[in-house]
Amino acid sequence: MTTEAAAPDRTAERAAARDSAERHLRALVGRDDAVLREDQWSAIEALAVDRRRALVVQRTGWGKSAVYFVATLLLREAGAGPTVIVSPLLALMRNQIAAAERAGIRAVTINSTNNEQWEPINAAINAGEVDVLLVSPERLNNPGFRDEVLPRLAATCGLLVVDEAHCISDWGHDFRPDYRRIRTLLDDLPTGIPVLATTATANARVTGDVAEQLGEGVLVLRGTLDRESLKLGVLRLKTAEQRLAWLADHLASTPGSGIVYCLTVAATQEVATYLRQRGLDVAPYSGQTEAEERQRLEGDLVGGRVKALIATSALGMGFDATLGFVVNLGAPSSPVAYYQQVGRAGRGTAEASVTLLPQQEDRDIWAYFASLAFPHESQVRRTLETLAEHGTMSTAGLETYVDLSRNRLETMLKVLDVDGAVKRVRGGWESTGQPWAYEAERYARVAKARQDEQDAMLAYLDTDICRMRFLREQLDDTEAVDCGRCDNCGGHTVKSEVSQDAIDAAHEQLSRPGVPVEPRKMWPTALANMGIELKGKISGQAETGRAVARLTDLGHGQQLRELLRDGTPDGPVPVPLVQAVVQVLGDWRPSVDAIVLVESMRRGALTQDLADGLSRYLKVPIVGSFALVDVDVPPGAGSTNSAQRVSAVRRRSRLLLDDDSLEGRRVLLVDDVVNTGWTLTLAAQQLRDAGAEAVLPLVLAVQA
Repeated sequence: MTTEAAAPDRTAERAAARDSAERHLRALVGRDDAVLREDQWSAIEALAVDRRRALVVQRTGWGKSAVYFVATLLLREAGAGPTVIVSPLLALMRNQIAAAERAGIRAVTINSTNNEQWEPINAAINAGEVDVLLVSPERLNNPGFRDEVLPRLAATCGLLVVDEAHCISDWGHDFRPDYRRIRTLLDDLPTGIPVLATTATANARVTGDVAEQLGEGVLVLRGTLDRESLKLGVLRLKTAEQRLAWLADHLASTPGSGIVYCLTVAATQEVATYLRQRGLDVAPYSGQTEAEERQRLEGDLVGGRVKALIATSALGMGFDATLGFVVNLGAPSSPVAYYQQVGRAGRGTAEASVTLLPQQEDRDIWAYFASLAFPHESQVRRTLETLAEHGTMSTAGLETYVDLSRNRLETMLKVLDVDGAVKRVRGGWESTGQPWAYEAERYARVAKARQDEQDAMLAYLDTDICRMRFLREQLDDTEAVDCGRCDNCGGHTVKSEVSQDAIDAAHEQLSRPGVPVEPRKMWPTALANMGIELKGKISGQAETGRAVARLTDLGHGQQLRELLRDGTPDGPVPVPLVQAVVQVLGDWRPSVDAIVLVESMRRGALTQDLADGLSRYLKVPIVGSFALVDVDVPPGAGSTNSAQRVSAVRRRSRLLLDDDSLEGRRVLLVDDVVNTGWTLTLAAQQLRDAGAEAVLPLVLAVQA
């Protein structure tokens, strides 16, 4: 028998596979006329026929999920194990499961919201009753999942899919440390297991990085990133009132449902409240929204039962969402992130409008998020030394030794885990004893890339070239040409008119001061590590107080940001804020007969003027202060985490009274800004210990 005669007829095999693939596609999308495009078939063929690794960089709505679902069905027919999809978006998971079920695919998910289902899901996987398992990247380093479930999946899965694959790369615009664990997972896969990495937002540098990590021989399919349905525009309005009024006046007449993206959680609530008052059916949505409520809101948006969700970037819709518009109230910090957000619109419509309303405070918000970058080497070394000395420790326990916020500490530990220096175990973290190098040059490169992205986003606002072309070129799309549809191309005009009635209503809401200041209820865990014998529920806590505004608010927040900004000279409370304080008191009506001032090193004149003015207005005396007794403890010391802050405030300040007794008195506790809340908590405790019947905090601003 000749070699030629012995070779399998791959042509016939490929033709049969394509016929089966298109049959599965029709079931998936519910249309008898559905056919695969050539680029989609190339990806499916590489996975299901040739068992290769592929990287697909295609625009949102291209049909990446159809590729891996169809490939799954072909591989399962050939006897392969279940497909494992790593996806960061719970909303996308839910939509993918619904789509899979339409095609007869048995899909399940393991994520942070369904812990009680993990055991039956594991049993179903072992019994061969699952075709697709969707997992969040965070699950990859859950000790039980990592040690008990993941090795079995790596050995038996038929296809590994990495969605949002740009996150594997440090250069990805929303780098997530848990994604770096996928590198290890790739190395552990048996030979011949196909891998698909997908993303809609990768420039050439990220594409090359991800392809290199996938290994030799990877098929890279990179398509045009044009979105033919989108009409892009930028509208500069001077004030927050005008921007809110524009939303109220124009959303109702914009076809379909959509998303209004905001940069902060507080803004989503403030904007949603205003728009509901103006008769629009909208709802706020953020990472703080309860899981069940998020699922309901997503369904309402997809089903057109709400006009818009007012959302942070926590909202990521699945491929089958049909939205008529996206509005950004404030600019994201990079063109890549912006391209991803606007890609939520126009997936199932002939056209969709995309409008960006930049704000003066955008750069402040970008700077805040940039401040959460990888910690300084001394803090990393302190963490490693603490674990080496004390053994297994929880994150809360580590906070008593390392001055980092909970989120930043967790992120750092995840990076150290992937680098092999620490390991997540039941009960917390432990040191591996392995040497670890602080890659200062790499961190600096990434920080520089982030700054370049911010500069590019500012350039997008001012550019006079085609906006879609600008975004595509930022993503290194070599086919980028003028779209003919945006405001710069002349194919789209963003209406700028706003009604005076809407502006007046926005002004009334934004100028209405007063937000609650909730008391702390529990002491931080493990304070005993710092020699502080406080634990459990806080006794002698303050009442719910009031602040004029949050620093992130659209109204008084802007004036407070300027007043409290580093470099602003210390001085008396500005008249508009005096009026706001009076209005807060009129709404709140606190019953008090004494005032205690929280002394400030940086804004001593401001806080003293505030207390003096309140004393005159309320006609009650200032009876003492939460005084600075150790000026060597700098302002804000320990403010990144609760344990460190409690320790710093206890060293720095002490209650000093003009009268030894506050028995039965109701005290107004006055400060300039609440950051962590621990200064007010410790001051209130000492006031209650001195006999105060109640402590009511009043501050200018809340850092939130």
